[in-house]
Amino acid sequence: MVKLNRIYTRTGDGGTTGLVDGSRVSKADARMAAIGDVDEANSVIGMAIAALGEGGHAEMLGLIQNELFDLGADLATPGEQFEPDEMTLRITAAQVARLEQEIDGMNEGLAPLRSFILPGGSAAVAALHLARAVTRRAERSMVAAATGVALNPQALAYINRLSDHLFVLARLVAAAGGGEILWVPGKSR
Repeated sequence: MVKLNRIYTRTGDGGTTGLVDGSRVSKADARMAAIGDVDEANSVIGMAIAALGEGGHAEMLGLIQNELFDLGADLATPGEQFEPDEMTLRITAAQVARLEQEIDGMNEGLAPLRSFILPGGSAAVAALHLARAVTRRAERSMVAAATGVALNPQALAYINRLSDHLFVLARLVAAAGGGEILWVPGKSR
C-alpha cells in the first residue's frame, strides 16, 4: 500500500526523478514522457467517467484507470524481467485479453463503419474520443521509449488495445445516444 505523508520531496528539483529500483533519470527522459502520457490518458478517462455517469461503462473504465497506474509502475521499473511478482507490477497477457473480450462484446451490436467518425455528439462521446487520442499519444511515447530501454511487450500491447477499446466504447455510447457524426470528405468545399 502506498502511503504519502508529504507531497513534495525536493529530490526532483534538479530535473531528475526516481524509478522503482531507486535509480534516477532526467524528467525529460523518453521513459518519463511515456509515463506522463499514460497519466494524462488516465486523467482524460476520468473525465469520460464523469461524463458517462454511473453504470457498467464507468465501472469498466474505473478498472482500466487502476490498470493504468499499474502500467505506469511497469514503465517505471527498469529491467528485462517482465513477469509480475509480489514486489513488481507488470501488465499481463490476461489484462490484454480482457480488453480484447470487452472490445468484441461492445462491437457485436454495432453497425460496420461507413466513414471515419468525428469526435463528438455528446460530452461522454467527445471525452471518450479525447481519451482515445491521448492514449494513442501514450502509445507513441512508449514505442519511442522502447527504442532506448527494454519495455514489457504486454504493456505495449495493452496500450494499443486500450485505444481500440476507447474507440469502440465511444461508438457504443454514440449509438445509444442518437448516432455517430460521420466525416463527409470535402463537405466545406
